Amino acid sequence: MAGKLAGKRVLVTQADDYMGPATLALFDTEGAELIADTSDLTEPGACEALVASAGHVDIFIANLASPNYSGIPAPELADADWHNAFNMMVHPLHKLCQGLIPQMMERRAGKVVVYGSAVALKGLKTVTAYSAARAAQVGYVQSLGVEVAPHNVQVNLIAQNYVENPVYYPPELREKESFQNSLRRQVPLGRLATAEEDAKFALFLASDDSNFFVGQAIPFTGGWVQR
Repeated sequence: MAGKLAGKRVLVTQADDYMGPATLALFDTEGAELIADTSDLTEPGACEALVASAGHVDIFIANLASPNYSGIPAPELADADWHNAFNMMVHPLHKLCQGLIPQMMERRAGKVVVYGSAVALKGLKTVTAYSAARAAQVGYVQSLGVEVAPHNVQVNLIAQNYVENPVYYPPELREKESFQNSLRRQVPLGRLATAEEDAKFALFLASDDSNFFVGQAIPFTGGWVQR
């Protein structure tokens, strides 16, 4: 099958939620051979097992989400909630990159695309655990990106917000007038991005069209973050 990802083996984590379904649908039309993982990556040894079972991986789409614990002031945040944000979004990112990057470096070709969050770039009240974990992803991508760039492996992150997905913006929330009014106030474009629009950005970063992008955290927010 022809397409931007023809012949490429692509691993997508949390494939059944967040940006997983839209990514799988689009990448399939572009000829990718998809490895759709839905395992619990917080379990001991789960990341290592996934790397072993996946085998050859050309592109790793780090689709990692967690509850955002919105509305909980930092002094009241439970230790479990703090640790859970890192256990779901940061530690698996490192473990999977640690397992997959060596084969990419050996082949002198590979892509890592992280679906991150723009809350790492703009302070928001009462989301400290979530924001800190997302900021850790940004720091990780920036450092890893420049480390592996000499081996022709590109690592980048989409710092997104206000993107349609069932985890953060379920249909019942989107239908509320109060949410629609907030959207018009907060986002210069006045709307959510579609999941397909976001997946198309990931496709660009996963394809050979983005070979000169290294260690970037690129806002995708309809103007909510400008950088």
